[in-house]
Amino acid sequence: MNEYISMEKRFRYDCSGKWFKGSVHVHTTNSSGGLTVDETTAFYAEAGYDFICITDKMVPFTGDPDAQYPLLVLDGIEVEGQDDQGSYYHVVCIEGIDGITGDTKLTEVIRRVRAQGGILVWAHPHTSNNTVAEGIRHKFHGVEVFNSIAQIAFGKGMGAFHWDASLIHQPDMLGFATDDAHFITEVPAEKGGWIMVNAPELSRDAIIASIHRGNFYSSSGPLFKSISIEQGNRIVAETSPVIYARLVGARGLNKYRGTKNKEPMMEMHFRLPDDWSYARLEIEDANGRVAWSNPLLIGKG
Repeated sequence: MNEYISMEKRFRYDCSGKWFKGSVHVHTTNSSGGLTVDETTAFYAEAGYDFICITDKMVPFTGDPDAQYPLLVLDGIEVEGQDDQGSYYHVVCIEGIDGITGDTKLTEVIRRVRAQGGILVWAHPHTSNNTVAEGIRHKFHGVEVFNSIAQIAFGKGMGAFHWDASLIHQPDMLGFATDDAHFITEVPAEKGGWIMVNAPELSRDAIIASIHRGNFYSSSGPLFKSISIEQGNRIVAETSPVIYARLVGARGLNKYRGTKNKEPMMEMHFRLPDDWSYARLEIEDANGRVAWSNPLLIGKG
């Protein structure tokens, strides 16, 4: 018999630290981007970001320890290619990229990044025409629930279907909103997707630890100020002004809060049923912009 673990002990969020804003899918002139590393870091620093991860395509970025960047810059790479079953992916790797080059095979990249404590994000699954079965095959740490440029340019930037279908099999999969910024003239340099990480400090180790735990949320606009659990299974969230809130579960399970005449609300609560295999929160503002929590409960192992 499995030991019962309460929802409170499995609850993912600890909002006792500070919120730090980050963009984790960014390209520079080292590959397919239009801005240099210095220009890119300045762009995000001026926009109020606290950190970015530079993920040039097939070109690893390892920060210069002597460089004076205006924000925290994490090492990264975006790789693309086929796995040993012939499925084609784009994968964003956050940290853990030592020894990886543009020639490293996809499956070997996945193995090395995981072994070195990095984070593997299944990038824009709709744009890449990936199936859910392909996504759960490699047990990526997370998936892009929203890719701003893929949505603007191709109409294929939404990953919620792939995320929810994967969560049925992998209930700890995390959701990432990204820019996939290239800074090229044909596509606007919109700061359209980011993550907000709750951590005790702005350091590489603290940010990576919180991302691994899933102690962050993703957004294209609205803000979660806090997400907590009380009375055993009551989920409470404080937010920026929004008009819709949704507790999303597996298949057709959901709960909904809306406002009359689209008047803004800044607090909402839901009872989380014991028999839901997973649940995540979504909030939406009057402009149709959305923020996504990660699955609220850590898996039972």
